Amino acid sequence: MQFIERLLKGGNGVRRFWKSLVGVSLASVMVLSGCGSSEDASNGDEGSDGAKKSVTVAINQFVEHPSLDAATEGFKKALAENGFTEGENLKYIIDNAQADMNNIHTIAKKHVSEEVDLIFANATPSAQASLQAVQKAKAEIPVLFTSVTDPVGAGLIEAMDKPGEWITGTSDTHPDAIPNTIKFIAEQTDAKTVGLIYNPGEQNSVAQVDIVKKAMEGTGLKAAEASVATTADVKQAAESLVGDADVFYIITDNTVVSALESVIKVAQEEDIPMFAGELDSVNRGAMAAYGFDYGDLGYETGVMAAAILKGEKKPSDFEAQYPQNLKLVINKTAAKEMGVELKPEWDDMAEYVE
Repeated sequence: MQFIERLLKGGNGVRRFWKSLVGVSLASVMVLSGCGSSEDASNGDEGSDGAKKSVTVAINQFVEHPSLDAATEGFKKALAENGFTEGENLKYIIDNAQADMNNIHTIAKKHVSEEVDLIFANATPSAQASLQAVQKAKAEIPVLFTSVTDPVGAGLIEAMDKPGEWITGTSDTHPDAIPNTIKFIAEQTDAKTVGLIYNPGEQNSVAQVDIVKKAMEGTGLKAAEASVATTADVKQAAESLVGDADVFYIITDNTVVSALESVIKVAQEEDIPMFAGELDSVNRGAMAAYGFDYGDLGYETGVMAAAILKGEKKPSDFEAQYPQNLKLVINKTAAKEMGVELKPEWDDMAEYVE
């Protein structure tokens, strides 16, 4: 203390020295403080350009079956090809509801609570649950949907060209798929009644059945319906249509497609031609379908997601999209097992698989 008092009482030279010493000390503190801030920034979630170095993407898939699985893989492929590598700058949280309507809401709430950067909702029930969870929490989490039959009717978006602020994606219903299928049945078969099996708890299925009935107008065809609530109901529903339905038409109902082999077995035993709503079902044993590659559909959704995760675009910048490249595919083996004789004119209309 005596030393400091002498410095303070000293002459101008001493006082100037003291002020200089204090100034240098303050400057040193500021420099060290600045270095600490720089180090914190380099260790944080954001780089110098403001872009996140790593992201977490949640996947809410309604049920496991080939079409939805292909869409998920297509989504992942698009992210990988756009700079997001799992284990490096990308983490996935993947949950499958196994067609349980209660599970999808639990999964959706969990994803929001985990503050993920984006949610990929695969199928209509998952998309509805994810959007509801985000809205209820008032969370700013983008929701990208795919495999949704009617995004507008499901209440996800106002219109295909008017997505929501935090939601957009891809529909798995090509506008011509159902009309083309009904036209083929009406003109290329002797069928009078089309058997429809679906879960009325799935909004996407209700929308498709309405489209089927509208497409039947003026064709002479009529519908015979059987409803299911779970995959365990599917075989009995198919059997209940025997004697009424001349053909089966299995739309893209997640519950029924998950138990497709049950319908195929009945169709083979009773010689009932079976049409499907997507191409994976043809590979599994349905006779024919107008469809497209679900992997491509998921990929298109993944391209949207990559641009959003990079901060280049917002969900509202992307119009919801329909699938491309619709084609008719016929399974020769399935046709034979269902008592159908292939017509020569089909050669110019369809692709064949064995």
